Amino acid sequence: MKLHDFHDGDTLRRQRNLTNNQKKNNAYTQEGVIVNNCCKPECNFNEICDTLVISSSTEAPSELKEAAKEKSLLPISGIVLGVMGAITGLTYFVARSTKNLAYADKKQVLPTLTRHVALNEETHQAIYRMVRNPNRQTILAGSGVLALTATAFMAKTFFDGFKEVWVKRKEADIQKNLQENLIAVETKTFGGKMQIIRNMLSERTAEFTKTLSFGRRLQSDKKQNNTNYFLLGAATFAGIIGLGFLSIKNLTHGKKYLEEGSRTLKESIPEIIKKSGVETMEEDREILKSLFTSLGTPKKYIKEHLKNLKWDKKHIKDFEEELLTSTARVERALGGDGTDKPTYYSHVDDYRAHLYNYLLDTDNKQFKQLFFGIAGLSAVGYAGKLTGDAIKEVQVKKINAETELDLQKRLVSTELRNFKAKKDAAINPLVEEFYKQKGAGKSKDELKVIADNILYEIKNGAPYVYS
Repeated sequence: MKLHDFHDGDTLRRQRNLTNNQKKNNAYTQEGVIVNNCCKPECNFNEICDTLVISSSTEAPSELKEAAKEKSLLPISGIVLGVMGAITGLTYFVARSTKNLAYADKKQVLPTLTRHVALNEETHQAIYRMVRNPNRQTILAGSGVLALTATAFMAKTFFDGFKEVWVKRKEADIQKNLQENLIAVETKTFGGKMQIIRNMLSERTAEFTKTLSFGRRLQSDKKQNNTNYFLLGAATFAGIIGLGFLSIKNLTHGKKYLEEGSRTLKESIPEIIKKSGVETMEEDREILKSLFTSLGTPKKYIKEHLKNLKWDKKHIKDFEEELLTSTARVERALGGDGTDKPTYYSHVDDYRAHLYNYLLDTDNKQFKQLFFGIAGLSAVGYAGKLTGDAIKEVQVKKINAETELDLQKRLVSTELRNFKAKKDAAINPLVEEFYKQKGAGKSKDELKVIADNILYEIKNGAPYVYS
C-alpha cells in the first residue's frame, strides 16, 4: 500500500520534501505506531467478537469482485486481420493511383517535385562551401565559424549551469522558509485532529451511558430536497436549446451573406470581361484569375466567359489553360528546373554569418563592425534573458511558496473535515453493531465490552494521527 492510499493531506505535506533516508525512518516510525495501537490485549475466544466488535453478517464490498477476464484469442485475431486489411487497402490505393495516372488528363497530372536541401545553419553552410570550393578563404572562414560555435557553446553551458545553481540555492532557501511557516499549519491540523478524537470520545461516551442506562437511542431523519437540482437541470437544458437555436440562426445568416457576396462578385465578371482590352490585359488577368479561383466557378462557366475577351487567341488560350490546370509551377529561381534532382540553397539568420563574411573579406571594415555589433548585441541579449529568467524563476518560486502556504492554511478545515468523515466511516458501523447486539438481547456487561472497544477504536484506530 502506498502513502497516497491514506489520503492524508497532512502526512503527504510533511512527506513531500523529506530525503529518502528520512522517508524510510518515518515509515518505520509510522509502522511502529500502527503496531502499538493495533495490538489488542489477549482475550478468550468467546469474548473475541465483543472485543473486536465483529458482526456476524458483514458482506464484502461489491467493488472487490472483478469482472471475468476474456481469455479468447478473438482480440488478437481482430488486430491481425485489421492490420492486414489496412495493408490490403493501401495496396488497392496504390494500384488505383497508378491506373488514374495512366488515363488522367495531362493538365491535371501533378508536376514533378524538386527536393530542396536547406542549409540554414551557418556551420552547415560553411562546411558546404569548404567541400564545394576548398581554398584558403573558405577553410579559414569555416574554421573561424566552427571555433566561434564551440566557444559560444561552452560559454552558454557555463552560464546556464551557473544560473541553475543560483536558482537551486534560492529554491532551497524558499523551501526552508516554507517549511518553517508550515510548522504552525501542521500544528493546527494536528491539534484539530486530536480535538476531533476527544470530541468523538466525549459524545460516544455520553451516548453509550444513556443507552446502557435507559435502553433507547435517539435518531434523526434528514430529508434531502431535490427541487433545486431539478430547477438547475431544467434551466441548463433550456439554455442549451436556446443557445443551439441562436447558433443555427447565426450560421444561417452568415451563409446568406456569403451567398449574396458571391453572387455580387460573380455578376461583376461579365462587366470586367466586357470592358477588358489589350491595354488593361495584365491587370484584368489578375482580377479575373482571383475571382474565378475564389468563387470556385466550374470549367464550363470559365470557358463560356473567356470567349468574350477582346484579347488575341493565344493569350486567351494560355489564360484558359492556366485557369483549368489543377496545379501551378514554381518560378525557376525558387523551385529549380522542375526535375526530381535535389537542389541546395541557404537562408541564414545567424550572427556567425557575419563572422564568415568578414573572414572571407577582412579588408572590409564594415563586415568587422557588423559582426562585433550583432554578436555583442546577441551576447548582451542572451545574458539579459538569462538573468531575467533566473530572477523570474526565483520570484515565481517565492510566490508559489506563498501560495502553497496560503493554500495549506485554507486546507486545515478541509483536512479536519476529511479526518472527521473517515473517523465516522470507521466508527459508525461499529456503533450500528453495538445497537444490533443490544437488540439481540446481550447483557449490559457484554454491551459494555463492545462500547469500551468502540471508544478504544476511536482513540487509537485509523485514520491515525502522527506527531
